Amino acid sequence: MQNDDIKNKISKDEKNFKKKFNNDTKKFKKKFDHEKEKVQKEFSESTDKMKEELKKQNEKVKEVADNAKKAVTDKANEIKEDIKNSDAEKIKALEDALLRRDADMVNYRKRKDEEVSKKLEYANEDLIIEILPIVDNFERAISLDDDNLTDELSKFLQGFKMIYCHLVDILNKYDVKAIDGINKPFDPKYHQAVMTEEVDGMKSGYVVEVMQKGYVFKDRVIRPAMVKVSK
Repeated sequence: MQNDDIKNKISKDEKNFKKKFNNDTKKFKKKFDHEKEKVQKEFSESTDKMKEELKKQNEKVKEVADNAKKAVTDKANEIKEDIKNSDAEKIKALEDALLRRDADMVNYRKRKDEEVSKKLEYANEDLIIEILPIVDNFERAISLDDDNLTDELSKFLQGFKMIYCHLVDILNKYDVKAIDGINKPFDPKYHQAVMTEEVDGMKSGYVVEVMQKGYVFKDRVIRPAMVKVSK
């Protein structure tokens, strides 16, 4: 009789665990779908905003360049009219000044184009940083030992792995890469040391363990890796 009670208790506990796990999974999926939709919306709005800003910047630069060129041309024509009888050297000096002014305007527009291009290139950085903690949570979930789970829980875990792979593919698509650090020299540009440990056979100043992954977005470090370093 006591064995039957134990079995019933185990069965009841397992049902309660499955029920809680299913509810938690549904809540997480609902939250994930909401966050995904939010990120996609913010990404679209951010891109449209940057395109509009780029258009306005180009129009502003063109207006400044046109006005400056017109002003210089008008001034040159005015001066040329006043010095019709001047010698050729003064006229040449004026033409050189006009050419230099044109060159300055070309350089100004080039600098502005580069600034706007840089802003547009990294326009999604804040959104990507918001996604990284979600990726961390998925990695913690799929690190569970699949052999110790029931068939039903293993199926849920398999679904998590598929979603995780999809997130990683999205990050790769936008040139977001994880920082590789294990058994490599500590580099403060890419790593943040949170612990030190003596390791036999390993030189001081090498990464022993990555506590939290770091990421680079194109050529910019958006989150350094939190690591344990040998001493």
